Amino acid sequence: MTHEFKKIINSYTDTQKKGNRCVLATVVALEGSSYRRPGVRMLIDELGNMTGAVSGGCVEKEVLRQSESVFSDGIAKIVTYDGRYRLGCEGILYILVEPFSLAADSIKVIFGEIKSRKPFMITTFFSTEINNVAMGSVIKLKNGEIIPLSNRFSTENAVSRKQFSQKMEPCFKLMIVGAEHDAVQLCAATSLLGWEVTVISSPKDPKTLLNFPGAEEVLHVLPEEFSSDGIDGETAVILMNHNYVTDLKFLISLKDSRPAYIGLLGPAKRREKLLHEFMEYVTEPDDAFLEGIHGPAGLNLGAETPQEIAVYILSEILAVLRNQEPFPLKEKRDRIHN
Repeated sequence: MTHEFKKIINSYTDTQKKGNRCVLATVVALEGSSYRRPGVRMLIDELGNMTGAVSGGCVEKEVLRQSESVFSDGIAKIVTYDGRYRLGCEGILYILVEPFSLAADSIKVIFGEIKSRKPFMITTFFSTEINNVAMGSVIKLKNGEIIPLSNRFSTENAVSRKQFSQKMEPCFKLMIVGAEHDAVQLCAATSLLGWEVTVISSPKDPKTLLNFPGAEEVLHVLPEEFSSDGIDGETAVILMNHNYVTDLKFLISLKDSRPAYIGLLGPAKRREKLLHEFMEYVTEPDDAFLEGIHGPAGLNLGAETPQEIAVYILSEILAVLRNQEPFPLKEKRDRIHN
């Protein structure tokens, strides 16, 4: 969710430069099922341009139409969308449409928190019964600072409203250790998920960000110089150097980190050899670290091409993050989202 909110703020900044106002639409409650769950957001400017989505595309036109009054009078409103008779998702969506205005200083603070990988909360105050009440959203930072998403809203008049709170975790990050063609394809596929991508390459490799569409940075470091300080529980690492010794050295350099996932390219025989030699260098490895290693990386999807291999690696990372055992959804007997 955090990466979607980043896009919304970036889009708002660009819109502000053009002198256009914006409103923010947030799904705050749901009865039944829907394409997306509460907490999804969409920015709308007064020219009708939209960033993000609150559904699969079927609700957005109605929200755009309903936003006209918010642009007109500056008063937030609840939009109720009943999809039981119109959509494949049989649910009722409650969507708050509110003025969106952030000062440059506030945007700087928010992006500072995101860059430093600090979680923050977004709380939305609303009512599903009446519209003529104070409704709106605020950001609460880890240090207790509160930033309203509109200069028209204050929590003083909204304490009795319903509240929807959402914790915005650090953006998930994938560190790709390797810079061959398959790393380029993995980088491109990962960026479509909104994850932050860092590519680790050899100091002798001339490749730059231009060679890795979707990456945020390319680091040219030796394994011995690599620091794992920036690796946290919202990080996955995939070792794909195509060089056994280099992968081993990077695995050793990761020994004190606790990423959510470590993936190894290559067959099971290569993995066993890597782990055997790893434990010769690291005599008492942490059990949690070893359990986080997945090799061969990816789900058994019959992938052949580098693009398909990227899909099965990302699929396994998602399954690990969501603590899911993959199986066809047609075999699921309850709701898609429990």
